[in-house]
Amino acid sequence: MLTQSQLAVIKQTVPVLQENGETLTRHFYARMFRENPEVQAFFNPAHQQAGTQQRALAGAICAYAQHVDNPAALADAVELIAQKHVSLGIQPQHYPIVGANLLASIQEVLGIDESSEIIDAWAAAYGALADIFIGREGALYQHQQDTFGWQGFKPFVVARREQESENIVSLYLARQDGEALQPHQPGQYITVRVTPPGGLPVMRNYSLSCAPGESHYRISVKRERALADEAPDGVCSGYIHEHLQEGDVVEVAPPCGEFTLADANAEGVPLVLAAGGVGVTPLLSMLHGALAHQQGREVIFIQCALNGAVRPFAAELQQLADNHDNLHCHVRYSEPSAQDQEKVDFDSTGFLDCALLDQLVGDRRAEYYFCGPVPMLKAVYGLLQDKGVDDADIHYEFFGPAEGLAA
Repeated sequence: MLTQSQLAVIKQTVPVLQENGETLTRHFYARMFRENPEVQAFFNPAHQQAGTQQRALAGAICAYAQHVDNPAALADAVELIAQKHVSLGIQPQHYPIVGANLLASIQEVLGIDESSEIIDAWAAAYGALADIFIGREGALYQHQQDTFGWQGFKPFVVARREQESENIVSLYLARQDGEALQPHQPGQYITVRVTPPGGLPVMRNYSLSCAPGESHYRISVKRERALADEAPDGVCSGYIHEHLQEGDVVEVAPPCGEFTLADANAEGVPLVLAAGGVGVTPLLSMLHGALAHQQGREVIFIQCALNGAVRPFAAELQQLADNHDNLHCHVRYSEPSAQDQEKVDFDSTGFLDCALLDQLVGDRRAEYYFCGPVPMLKAVYGLLQDKGVDDADIHYEFFGPAEGLAA
């Protein structure tokens, strides 16, 4: 329990953290990887290179400082991070490592003596936050054991491999021991651990794109190319695309994630699922779940892609639309190719905009789930805010460290 004096000190540091947050977090990660290289495997180097991990942590630290006297206000953020921690196997013994490097970084970046009341207050604040995470993560580990029958990593066999588009491949994963899989919640992800030739084990989260209750898990992986000359290609996605074949074995941790399809909360409220690129994966699982368990509910599925060459699941979505009168699919290409124009297997061009939402949804209340590249997430969030959609009806997922969507 923090004292009133410690709470006041933490609050006073907010302006300094807002000004120096990213400098502090860049220093923190560099220091921790140097002093404790054993934790580096928990982090994606591409996110470090792009700076998204540092920005996300800086935002989280500032948010915690602002709400240190009311941790309940951060419940959603705590849940998201706790789910990610459990997916990667973070344990209580990792928290002192993070704490020691964070406090040292505060001293070194801000020039604060270790005997300062600021360090004392932040040590207490970090300890309180660590206790919250450790407690929640312990409950999640137990939930995994009770629901799915295991914790940590188990060997799975690649039972099937399918090319979904030019840049996305699906792997159908079955337990090597032959045991049945318990249904996941639509929208959840699993963690895959592989060891590339000559490299160290790497872990990545991949959304489940299959219907809950299948005899396998399906992940659909986009080949991640470097976004800048100095940045690395996706290590895990590259290995999956180039090396993994049917019959190979990978390690899988149980489903995690808080971006899940809720039960219909009001009669007659349409469900709108808006996907950009590989962001279609959790939404496709949600679509299967909604059609099976929310029968009769109107579902509007908007799939946005660059063009037909990189659009996955076209045949699967068409079959679902053919079999369900309550499903309306709309395909929008931002840059349709000449071949697309000849085939005309899409409905409109451009980016998802207000005119399309007005056309498909109109002024009706609807529940929205969306996933895709960050620019799309920001644009859709802004559109829904402008339409006056209640925050309770807006749900979205980041692939990678979460960022703020509000302008």
